[in-house]
Amino acid sequence: MASEFVFHGGLVFTGSGAPLEAHAVVVRDGRIAAVIPETELDLEAFPEANRIHLDGALLSPGFQDAHIHPVGGGIELLQCNLSDAESAAEAVELIRSYARAHPEQEWILGGGWSMDHFAGGNPPRGLLDEATGGRPVLLQSRDHHSTWASTAAIERAGITAETPDPDDGRIVREADGFPAGTFHEGAGDLFASVRPATSPDLAYQGLLRAQEELIALGITGWQDAMVGADSGGISDPLAAYERAAADGRLLVHVVGAQWWLRDGGIEQVARMTERRERAAAAHPDRRIDLGTTKIMVDGVAENQTAAMLTPYRDASGHDTCNHGLSFIDPAMLREYVTALDAAGQQVHMHALGDRAVREALDALQVARDENGDTDGRHHLAHLQVVAPDDTARFAPLGAIANIQALWATHEDQLDDLTLPFLQDGQVDRQYPFGDLVRAGARLAAGSDWPVSTADPLAAIHVAVNRAYPGSERPPLGGAHQRIDLETAFAAYTSGSAYVNRRDDDTGSIREGYLANLVVIEPNPFRLPIDELHRARVTSTWIEGRLVHAAQPATASATASATTASATTASDTHRTESR
Repeated sequence: MASEFVFHGGLVFTGSGAPLEAHAVVVRDGRIAAVIPETELDLEAFPEANRIHLDGALLSPGFQDAHIHPVGGGIELLQCNLSDAESAAEAVELIRSYARAHPEQEWILGGGWSMDHFAGGNPPRGLLDEATGGRPVLLQSRDHHSTWASTAAIERAGITAETPDPDDGRIVREADGFPAGTFHEGAGDLFASVRPATSPDLAYQGLLRAQEELIALGITGWQDAMVGADSGGISDPLAAYERAAADGRLLVHVVGAQWWLRDGGIEQVARMTERRERAAAAHPDRRIDLGTTKIMVDGVAENQTAAMLTPYRDASGHDTCNHGLSFIDPAMLREYVTALDAAGQQVHMHALGDRAVREALDALQVARDENGDTDGRHHLAHLQVVAPDDTARFAPLGAIANIQALWATHEDQLDDLTLPFLQDGQVDRQYPFGDLVRAGARLAAGSDWPVSTADPLAAIHVAVNRAYPGSERPPLGGAHQRIDLETAFAAYTSGSAYVNRRDDDTGSIREGYLANLVVIEPNPFRLPIDELHRARVTSTWIEGRLVHAAQPATASATASATTASATTASDTHRTESR
């Protein structure tokens, strides 16, 4: 493909603010060479084959996902994948079909089931036993905070009525105490000794499959929210990334958030710092960066493990003694975050409940008091419930709000499994993006795929509307929690690039930056906000090379480009938990 070409004839979103009108973008040798008014553009300087007429579409920086699990998501697409099921019956039929198609598999593994499809969010083991003929089965929920197990799997793991709940999890039980089939949070780890491990080849194929899916959605870089550890039978994805990079098949740039072991100690800081330095030496192009640490502060609200300042209620509306779980003692969290910050390691914290958010912000405050401003670019992900006083703490601490905007809408899982068990008025504190923006917080954006669709445009629709397409329910938390389209686009481009420490060469369309670009049509800035879901990525470019085209491009340059085949991920707008 020619090393110099020009995009013209559409709007240009540069990474912040309103899109530029009547401007052209010149790309040379994989980088942005110029952004100039079209009146100053001499098209005759470019052969016809090098002109890309946007025909009114939007040109944007490539999206970056600031919280995602690509290898696990790709593996699930290759295993028993339930993410397309719209009901319990559909999920069971998918399991039955998969079992029939794979009689050679001793264990059936996979995931993607939705809690709101089952009474109380707890699918029973009997459905798996019947659908698979009694085979051992382990299926992760879409949020990966719960495991659905068959009787054979439970028996092979040696779990009985006498098995106690682990400190960080809960076994759902039948009347006699025997496991009913659903294992929440750390209880899923009870299968670790018997669950078949993921082979290196499967992990590698899962990564490549995921990359195809994500590039087709316009994603050109991401932060993997869990590397350096095994989870749910999926081995550490770092080896798959290294193999893809060595093979020249890793097209995107990746920040790997090294997983903080809850039962480990401060010694993890030195190990993570050493691994970061090795990765920096091995990848001077920053294709793989390990300068981040992921800490799970709490669980999720759907199974009442999100850490809350107020108690959960029972089904009758009475207060319980349950305030959720803090997976790490707050005093230890402050020590760990301060040490990581001093070592130059970014901290990426899962903080969903308002108590978890406060504990995370408290830890960042101690780190700043002791270390000063280190430009750590630490971020808190999910932020389902934030106390009003805490929204104003983000900006002074330099804490970035890493939002999963697709979830910020009324839908069955939230309305049936979460809100009835929270205190009065907490519906108004759900995902308070508008409050955070007004308080000056910097936003980044991610999907947590495979928890929910990775499509940035689907998430942007909800961020702007606070409702999924066609919803007749009111905006979640009120219309004041909406954010405007420019802010939502910035979160998914320049905001996530800032979190990924790649804002010096990605996330914006400006001279000298890598030509990581997406073309979107219809142009979302020309659509009514309730029709934003109609917008689609029609082409994705990485370092000036066309890597995905949804349809033939208008320029003949397409014919000479090498296009990576890709299938758009499921466009469901149903939100799930984390």
